[in-house]
Amino acid sequence: MTKMFSIAVSDATAASLRELAARCTRENKRSEGFTSHGDLTPETLLEMLAEDAAMVISRPGSWEGSNMAQVFSSHGYEI
Repeated sequence: MTKMFSIAVSDATAASLRELAARCTRENKRSEGFTSHGDLTPETLLEMLAEDAAMVISRPGSWEGSNMAQVFSSHGYEI
């Protein structure tokens, strides 16, 4: 089962997400597909980040969960 979330972002944030996804896609191609999620779009990039953020709860000792916990800590959320 999947859940759908809708978010609104500024035009500048959307443009930055498009550029970041494009850079990730270029890196995926450069490394001949040696990335965890393949080519990225803004939507799949955000999906990947949501999965990693959820691992703060579901897999707190994993590198994904630990690194995302650090991101939250940087924003003042000591979880």
